[in-house]
Parts: sequence; structure tokens; C-alpha cells
Amino acid sequence: MDDLDLLKEDWKKQEKSLPHLSYNEIYKMIWKKSSSIVKWIFVISILEFFLGAILNIVLADKEYWQQMEKYNLTEFTIIVYIVSYLITFYFIYRFYRNYKRISTTDNASLLMKNILRTRKTVKYYIGFILISSGIVFLITMTLMLRNHAIDAESTTRDMSFDTTQWLIFIGGTLLALAILLGVIWLIYRVVYGILLRRLYKNYKELKKLEME
Repeated sequence: MDDLDLLKEDWKKQEKSLPHLSYNEIYKMIWKKSSSIVKWIFVISILEFFLGAILNIVLADKEYWQQMEKYNLTEFTIIVYIVSYLITFYFIYRFYRNYKRISTTDNASLLMKNILRTRKTVKYYIGFILISSGIVFLITMTLMLRNHAIDAESTTRDMSFDTTQWLIFIGGTLLALAILLGVIWLIYRVVYGILLRRLYKNYKELKKLEME
């Protein structure tokens, strides 16, 4: 008998002495872990909102609004703030609802559905952040270019771009947008990705438990 067989025999002996958990005990463990994960998703979304609000207050000083006024972006910026806050509030409410659903779930089948619903909500939230950031970036650049064109027409200076300059500008803009979205995606991937993977692991454990 080789070393591997000896290890297997030893493991079998130890396995017999280990306590065997019942279906309800395993379910409660998975339920508690899932509820804790969803609570953290809810808490992180609130912290993220307040951090963003503080940064907006700190960065949006008098000079910032003067720049917005210079490029005729004041109204657009205010609208972006209002819409983004309202949608963020909506997602925070959804995270809270998901947490309440999971914390009061009393059967495995419903818990599995709530886990999938929570994962979907988080993915929609990250999608909203990425899409809205891209749209705001592009609209801002478009409005700034329009203001640039108006200034060129109202002054005697030649402020127009030739073909090469336009290609460089468009390429640089797209590159900056790609970097911006990549950084945002990476941050959310780290922050929420870990929690989502743990949540999905719980889902697979529940599914396996239901099949046994």
C-alpha cells in the first residue's frame, strides 16, 4: 500500500468522526452568508454615494462653475447631477429591497431567485455607471467643440482644425474615453465583483443542495 492509499484510509477514518450537518443547518449557513453579502452591497452603495457627493462639493468650486459657464455647460452639468442622483437613489433603494427580501427568505428556491435578482441589479447598476459616464463625456466634448467653433467664428484668429488635427483630436478623445471607462470598470469589478462571486458561489451551493 503506497502513501496515497494510506492517506485515503486515514481520511475515511476521520470522515466518520466528523459531524454531519443537516439540510436545514447547511441552508441557514448559506442564507446568513448571502444576507451578509447583500447587506455589504447596500452599505457600499451608500458609502459610494456620499463619497461622490463630497467630491462634487469639494471639486465644484467657484472656478469650476466659471469654466462650466465659459463653455455653456452650466445647465447641462446641473441636469446631469440631478438625474444621476435620482437614478443612484433608485439603485440604492433596489439594493435595500434585495437585502430585505433575502434576510426574510425562508426557503432555498426563493433564496436562489433573490440571489440572481441581486446579481442582476448590481450588473444593471454598473452598466448604468459605465454608459452614463460615456454619454456625459461625449456630450461634454461635443458642447465644448461647438463653443470652440462659435469662438472661431466670432474672432479674427484662425481656431479651426485641419484634417490631421481632427483625427488626432478624435483619436485622443476616444482613447481618453476608453481609459476612463476602463478605470471605472476595474474599480467596480474589484469592489462589487468579489461580493458577486461569493454570492454566486452560495447560489451554486444551494443548487447542489436542492439536487441532493
